[in-house]
Amino acid sequence: MCLFRPVSKIHPSSSIISARTINCILLSVLIFLVYFLASLSVSRLQSEDTINAYFSYSQDQSQNLTKIDQIVFGIGSSTNSWPARKEYVKLWWDTQRMRGCVFVDRPLSSLENHTDSHLLPPVCVSEDTSRFRYTWRGGDRNAIRIARSVLETVRLFNDSSQEVRWYVFGDDDTIFIPENLARTLSKYDHTSWYYIGSNSEIYHQNSMFGHDMAFGGGGFALSSSLANVLANKFDSCIERYPHLYGGDSRVHACVLELGVGLSLEPGFHQFDVRGNALGILTSHSTRPLVSLHHMAHLDPIFPNSTTFTAVRHLFSAVDHDPLRIFQLSVCYDRWYSWTISLSWGYTVQIESRHLFLRDVVRTQQTFRPWHKSGGLSSVYTFNTREIHPDPCQRPVTFFMEHVSSSHDSGTIKSVYKQAYENCTYDLISSPRKIEEIRVFSRRLDPDIRQLKAPRRQCCDILPTSSSGGNIMEIGIRECKEDELIYIHS
Repeated sequence: MCLFRPVSKIHPSSSIISARTINCILLSVLIFLVYFLASLSVSRLQSEDTINAYFSYSQDQSQNLTKIDQIVFGIGSSTNSWPARKEYVKLWWDTQRMRGCVFVDRPLSSLENHTDSHLLPPVCVSEDTSRFRYTWRGGDRNAIRIARSVLETVRLFNDSSQEVRWYVFGDDDTIFIPENLARTLSKYDHTSWYYIGSNSEIYHQNSMFGHDMAFGGGGFALSSSLANVLANKFDSCIERYPHLYGGDSRVHACVLELGVGLSLEPGFHQFDVRGNALGILTSHSTRPLVSLHHMAHLDPIFPNSTTFTAVRHLFSAVDHDPLRIFQLSVCYDRWYSWTISLSWGYTVQIESRHLFLRDVVRTQQTFRPWHKSGGLSSVYTFNTREIHPDPCQRPVTFFMEHVSSSHDSGTIKSVYKQAYENCTYDLISSPRKIEEIRVFSRRLDPDIRQLKAPRRQCCDILPTSSSGGNIMEIGIRECKEDELIYIHS
């Protein structure tokens, strides 16, 4: 190149550079500029590719949410229990979008099997399990049959033309919230091995059966990749465990043998409690509600209802905003120093005093343990706070009356009416003067990032046009980035 050639004939006394030298310098500068611009262009293209890949990944993430039709359900039942419990299954089952089977011990009568079959999952008769030993004294060997529903479900649907990401199992009195189940499972990669569920609310139950076991009544999920391997080894595995009590214990044992532990999801509820479940429901985790269980052993969750009509009423709220159901928001009335806790779709409670948030979220012990034996059977696995023995000294409770949605504005309005208690109260300062609470919100639709790191939403007491002061209006919204939930002086 000319840069390395000797300069031709320079006059010693002259400071003027020859035209050839100038041309060489200009050519060199031009080559450098072309190289620089080319490098910049490549760098820019690489940067754009990176950004595009990032947004492409984000879009793929949103499009990769698990759908309900990618889940297969296996429901453990019996010929005796199914006729009564199928009414609960009708509340959440969608024959257009769901796949699965209800496993019973013997065929149903033709009348039982065809009257409302279009509203329910298909009924499957379990395979014979007489060759397996069962040695738990006083137990029920149906546990083997229920456990093997895992194997039988996988066999039935493994060759399906539709994609199966997850297998979900529960009892015939397990009530699933399908949209919340699908969204919860979206956090996990179904091609990896996952065993997902929750344990009991009672310490003794967990000590006896396993703190790291998913209790079957609350339901549990197996990724399809794990379920396929488990099904191939299941019969040989459960032969080693005749001494275990339940079907869920057998599944747990065999999953452990494959080296897989429990991924705990608090939205699955075993509900090993009796009586009034209000305390548990109004202090629900920020995770979505996935399942309920043992509802027939609890008081109706709404007043003046049967157990079934109360659950059906709850689903009238679920239909409008499933991911918000039972989600707790707390706000304060500075004028009266009231603490207002709102469990969406269920209750609003007003304490006529100031409570810190950490006290509000402690579970009110409105219920009693599953067993009456005391000791560890009465120890819960979560923080509780005692309720006042006098109902008139407890929070004023308003139960959900109805929910409606505006398609134009996207606003959801839920109305709560006060549960009557025969109490005397101050007409000026007591929250008992409130007869109705109206709550306004938008449909909750968290993405995977928000599901993995959920944050409680905030609420505000809104100005109301009610002249009598007997109606309160509340708005729920996302909290500001650095907003704290406390009573402002």
